[in-house]
Amino acid sequence: MDTSQIQTLVSMLLYIGVVIGIGVYFARRANENSENYYLGGRSLGPWVAAFSAEASDMSGWLLMGLPGLAYWSGLADAFWTAAGLALGTYINWLIVAKRLRNYSEIAGNAITLPDFFSNRFHEKKKVIMTISSLFILVFFCVYASSCFVTCGKLFSSLFSVDYHVTMVLGAVFVVVYTFLGGFLAESASDFMQAVVMVLALILVLTFGTIAAGGPDAVFENLSSIPGFLEVASTANPLTGADGNQMITDGLPLFADASPYGVISALSMLAWGLGYFGMPQVLLRFMAIRDKKELSKSRRIATVWCVISLAAAIAIGLMGRALYPAVFTTNSDAETIFSYIASTLMHPLFAGLVSAGILAATISSSDSYLLIAASAFSKNLWQRLFRKNASDKEIMQVGRIALVLIAVIGALIAMDEDSVIFTIVSFAWAGFGATFGPLMLFSLFWKRTTRSGAVAGMISGGVMVFVWNFLIKPFGGIFAIYELLPAFIVSSIFIVVVSLLSPEPDDEVKREFDMARN
Repeated sequence: MDTSQIQTLVSMLLYIGVVIGIGVYFARRANENSENYYLGGRSLGPWVAAFSAEASDMSGWLLMGLPGLAYWSGLADAFWTAAGLALGTYINWLIVAKRLRNYSEIAGNAITLPDFFSNRFHEKKKVIMTISSLFILVFFCVYASSCFVTCGKLFSSLFSVDYHVTMVLGAVFVVVYTFLGGFLAESASDFMQAVVMVLALILVLTFGTIAAGGPDAVFENLSSIPGFLEVASTANPLTGADGNQMITDGLPLFADASPYGVISALSMLAWGLGYFGMPQVLLRFMAIRDKKELSKSRRIATVWCVISLAAAIAIGLMGRALYPAVFTTNSDAETIFSYIASTLMHPLFAGLVSAGILAATISSSDSYLLIAASAFSKNLWQRLFRKNASDKEIMQVGRIALVLIAVIGALIAMDEDSVIFTIVSFAWAGFGATFGPLMLFSLFWKRTTRSGAVAGMISGGVMVFVWNFLIKPFGGIFAIYELLPAFIVSSIFIVVVSLLSPEPDDEVKREFDMARN
């Protein structure tokens, strides 16, 4: 490595040291009991709850996947995706947060999502708990792999090191950190990392725009690309047989723009539906210390989300104007953020900015691993296999599960041509369709039954796979994002099966009214 790369690495290592320090600080408290380890004793303040929810949600795709999408095909896909996410963030905090905070305490003081669903319907045979835990394990393995891909791409692009080596090292670091401090360490570091992420976005956008000649120069440059700056049409990079965009005289070639119809816009807006079933966000609602602070958290989270999404998209667009022919595949384009930082900024600042990507990755992957581990240890191991398991045993089993999930995620991430945005979109659809409709009906429809809950989860989760792998390849209207049809199918199954099955008993109805009031 040359001198500049060493300086970049030093600043990133300093950042990693701070993150590890947070884990060590909270380790003792986290290890007191499983509730502290998995939910932090319901002690999150409004700022920490808001920032940690958004940081754990956005992950590395905010700084790599979304700018890469804007760089590759222009504004349309990125804009409508961001619009859906911003709306989903606000509505989720507005209608779900307070009701879930109340209901999770009333429903047996639930500390995990499967716990809540199982206790909500007073099930004796833990069918809902088992199914929800298995879906969490499946989709969080996919989610974790996207974070490990981010680590691999980041260090590989910055230091010209083998992708697979850096990907595995990133996975090991995340596992060690999550081992130490549990939910409290994760939430505290996520607060810091949310700040780092938004500062990194603003810094890179500022430096890049200045280098490109200012906003007017960027706009003029991109206006020549058909459909690139429009929300009603999308740009089409011309690619050769090898899948790389064709370049002539140093400029990338584009075909005519394609119309971006209502179906496409709805497909991207559907990203917002995913929030209603996102465990890492819903857990923050359950963990906040005071329900009265939720309105403040909602405002903080929404403002952070809008600023971050807008800056990420602008970086992708500006990056195409500044470096039009550097990245010739969709996968490579996802390193535009780190490329701008390392090219235009002093190595020490570039390292701190690149730490923003690492921050996003850590803040998400530790959440994914911790939730998946809790689903196995608390909801499968304790409830199904070892009902008398001690708190210490539950935490030990959870840590073993955490390592195994990380290993599976790393194996999925071995393909260095993986597109982060594609991996995240599939896992996001999985959680949104499996848990989103059930969460809304559980909180707001008293007539929802245990049978309806089971039918909704299974139909939503299965439809994500069916639509993505069997129906979506037909193209046309069937190319719609799988979350939307799967969300609708799950909702229909919940309503129909609930109406066909006996009403919930009086105790379930009484708890519903307590949560509502």
